[in-house]
Amino acid sequence: MSDDLLPVEPAPAKPNLPGSVVIRPSADDLIDAIASELLLHATSCVRKFGDFHLALSGGSTPLPLYRRLMYDPVYRQLPWKRTHLWIVDERRVPFEDERSNFREIEDLIVHQADIPREQVHPMHATEPDADVRYERELARVLFFREPGHDRLDYVLLGMGSDGHTASLFPRSPALLADLASMAAQNGAAPSLRDLQKAAGDRRLVRLNEGPNVTPPDRVTMTLPMLNAARFVAVMVTGAKKKDMIAKVASGTASAADLPILGVKPKAGELRWYLDHEACPA
Repeated sequence: MSDDLLPVEPAPAKPNLPGSVVIRPSADDLIDAIASELLLHATSCVRKFGDFHLALSGGSTPLPLYRRLMYDPVYRQLPWKRTHLWIVDERRVPFEDERSNFREIEDLIVHQADIPREQVHPMHATEPDADVRYERELARVLFFREPGHDRLDYVLLGMGSDGHTASLFPRSPALLADLASMAAQNGAAPSLRDLQKAAGDRRLVRLNEGPNVTPPDRVTMTLPMLNAARFVAVMVTGAKKKDMIAKVASGTASAADLPILGVKPKAGELRWYLDHEACPA
């Protein structure tokens, strides 16, 4: 039988996830979908604000995307010279440690793109006050924007097989503190200025440590910080994530048990990117 006559596998139904859902047959197709929309967001933000604030996650899932951004001529048009690069979360290890998220991002993007070094913002995670330092850096840079626009433009997240995102693990101290502060303040604020003015324990970045945190200890952006972003993308690939996608879509769990459910942009957009293997039957 020729390839033209082979039966075409039907696309899976979109799971009932919060936000919009983009599904592509393979991880490679999915990378193209994400990269194309990332380029559009970056170009639009540079046109409107003069710069683009991008927060990236580590881990194995997004690495092929980062490579594609560098070697595909189409995506090399991304305006790196006007981009500020932030890190969503980091393990409390030195940069030279192979477990460092920034080490991978630096190798794949910073060393390859023409992004000015002063616009690259790693987390100095081994410092005792790493969370406070990163909060100050976020405020220092983003407060140059007008009120209401002082927030991240694009955040790329992943999701672990336990439902964690960033370094917010189920029932971990940073996650529970975020959920408590959000409940007290009726959700997230739309900008960094609003977050910092809000009463209570409304943080932009937290340390996360303890028995519910996969070692080593972490530094992570908080749910209020992520939820203030203009656009949040969640990239999920592979059959190992299928059961968790089904659980998230079921609506039967809480954000304390599935941290990804705490991602609810207040004045922005949430979009899931799934390949066929990650979609429940």
